[in-house]
Amino acid sequence: MRVLNQRAVLDLLRAGGPATRPQIARDTGLSKPTVGQALVDLEQHGLVRPSGRTSSGPGRSAVVYEPNPAAGHVLGVDIGRQRIRVAVADLAGSVIARVDERNRCRSATALVRTVRELAERTAADAGLSPSDLVVKVVGTPGVPDPRHRTLHHAPNLPGWERPGLLDDLEAELGAGLVVENDANLAAVGEQAHGAARGADVFVCLTVGTGIGMGIVVDGRLFRGAHGAAGEVGYLPYAGQSEEDGRQRGQVEAAAAAGSVVALARQRGLAVRSAREVFAAARSGDERALAAVGDEAERLAFVVASVVAVIDPELVVLGGGVGSNTDLLQEPVEAALRRMTPLAPRIVAGELGDGAVIGGAIEIGLRTARELVFDRRGAVTL
Repeated sequence: MRVLNQRAVLDLLRAGGPATRPQIARDTGLSKPTVGQALVDLEQHGLVRPSGRTSSGPGRSAVVYEPNPAAGHVLGVDIGRQRIRVAVADLAGSVIARVDERNRCRSATALVRTVRELAERTAADAGLSPSDLVVKVVGTPGVPDPRHRTLHHAPNLPGWERPGLLDDLEAELGAGLVVENDANLAAVGEQAHGAARGADVFVCLTVGTGIGMGIVVDGRLFRGAHGAAGEVGYLPYAGQSEEDGRQRGQVEAAAAAGSVVALARQRGLAVRSAREVFAAARSGDERALAAVGDEAERLAFVVASVVAVIDPELVVLGGGVGSNTDLLQEPVEAALRRMTPLAPRIVAGELGDGAVIGGAIEIGLRTARELVFDRRGAVTL
């Protein structure tokens, strides 16, 4: 009963924010002495802390309590072909340290080692040791396979599909590791803190070096039978080779960042990156605008293919290419109207390149808050 009382008090403070002992007693239905004892136990074990006193109302002021955000910390990692982003957050979800570096790794071994080094540096920047990180959530291209301890469908990261890769990551980052598809984490991030707040059925289409989609149905991530739901890069697309279809995916070959560059070069534009194409389009270059129009047509095909199956209320666009909604949104919507009567609302992601990290931290917090309660031994016998 004592454990249940402590959990009830802590859950109330987490859900409702700071409160006094009388407020907690009223909202939980517990007696004031019971609440008082629970608060003493929780404070003794560092799970709650006083945050001030009431300053208005009749009678004496009362102590206001809140969950202690420093009771535990989570690590979020976003592994991309171009960049690696790492962040540490406290139990309130506040990011207290972050690192963002270019991915120069040419092998899985080097990438795993780099992730560990960046995690250690970020923890040190936060004044923590790696052992202080209760949960670590890694977002990566591909589909995690816990049974065979590897990832599938991650062709843009050299060696990333080798057997035992998940064991290698756990050996470097320690216990409490969760590995999740990056597009799925972007969807979780946008749902928790971004453009999909309040949406129960939506998809988050991320377009960059590759293409992925996080699918949320009834408010929960939908992963499919084998974790591959949302691997829309493998949709068929006319004009792409069978080899592209098996190795990268035909849609990914047709509409990811490399294709944007190829489309612009076909029109005589000397560019090296998709970023340059969009910059030229913003400056009014007709060749770049035409390439962007072609890219919008291809993305509309992806959306049209998905909405007929999922019927989302919202499509969130993100990623290095997809985030250029100032240029893409209108032509994508126009192409959709030509393709299908099923036209959901299309919006820009609000979290930008922080969407995957945001989702990683959100998922980490859900587990860490429970683990911290259990590990700190809140029960005093």
